[in-house]
Amino acid sequence: MIGLIIVGDEILSGRRQDKHLVKTIELLGERGMALSWARYVGDDPARITAELRQARACGDVVFSCGGIGATPDDHTRACAAQAWDTELALHPQARELILARCEEMARQEGLPFEPASEDVQRRLQMGCFPRGAEIIPNPYNRIPGFSLDGRVHFLPGFPVMAWPMMAWLLDTRHMGLHGSARTRERSVIVYRAIESRLTPLMQDIETRFPGVKVFSLPSVDHPEHGRHIDLGVKGPPELVDPAFTYLLDELNHSGASLGPELVRGD
Repeated sequence: MIGLIIVGDEILSGRRQDKHLVKTIELLGERGMALSWARYVGDDPARITAELRQARACGDVVFSCGGIGATPDDHTRACAAQAWDTELALHPQARELILARCEEMARQEGLPFEPASEDVQRRLQMGCFPRGAEIIPNPYNRIPGFSLDGRVHFLPGFPVMAWPMMAWLLDTRHMGLHGSARTRERSVIVYRAIESRLTPLMQDIETRFPGVKVFSLPSVDHPEHGRHIDLGVKGPPELVDPAFTYLLDELNHSGASLGPELVRGD
């Protein structure tokens, strides 16, 4: 399974709107993969550590976005070290990447590069990772993220950095999972339907077609369809089509008023 942790008080307070969840689902879907769970956590070291301990223990591939900078409200690196029962140490490769970035910035500003300066030393804190971590390349500014156990990945909170880093991980370290969750959804609009009356049919379909899930998405004030239920099935493509045919047959037999049919996925 694949999970997502999004860190930051600014998300929970509403000062910034999270964009990672939707983009992660998109990146996974493009590769035939699916997100199993997602969690939000504020800048609370105890809660971050608890979430990361669960990520370590669960065995899932997990992406954590946010909190790996070097300001006082960035706790994720230290929390990861605590969750993995180790300590932070400056990663040699991260050190070289950060120094190269600092030298480049000094050159762009027409200033001398001073590796021992307080500013450079603060920036080097961003390369202090839990011992045993592997770096994740950052194509935006070369300040890396890091991975633990080869499956728990720590990315910046900035989408312009996090998303290409996530895509790189999916296409290199997790290529074997591509296509692992290819699914299809087929549904139909059922006008003026009542969910309780459709429940027996939904249960019948899941019994007749193991591996298929039935979903029901009601709406009471849709601008086009008014009160209706988007009723459908999802699962492996080879199972979805016969299940949906059965669904349509039963709805037509009951005299239901049907609208457009919708197809999503492969």
